[in-house]
Amino acid sequence: MSNIPDNLKFTNSHEWVQLADDGTVSIGITDHAQLLLGDLVFVELPETGDELKQDDECAVVESVKAASDVFAPVSGQVVACNEALADTPETINEDPYVAGWLFKLQLTDQAELDNLLDAAAYRALCEQDEH
Repeated sequence: MSNIPDNLKFTNSHEWVQLADDGTVSIGITDHAQLLLGDLVFVELPETGDELKQDDECAVVESVKAASDVFAPVSGQVVACNEALADTPETINEDPYVAGWLFKLQLTDQAELDNLLDAAAYRALCEQDEH
């Protein structure tokens, strides 16, 4: 069973979002997603300063099995990217929710967070995937 932290929000396309006190959000792919992809070998991140709209394709994670687009779960401006992933994409496999974050956004509409899944809803979605 995938690790699904209760303090995060999730998307149907397997991204996670964590809101910080300063109004920024950290974004990454879920444990479930990295398990499905397998060993990650390449990550392409957005550029700092990019303006993203909710559901925009904004990053790519590539494994030995497949490449997968990452979609912006919310709208905002990219304020940081996890540059360490360029050299160590496997960090996402090892620690998808802490060291394996992809990028951070300054939110433009905090209400968009209300459209995301909570941990219980995401857990149910993952259980459907497994059947």
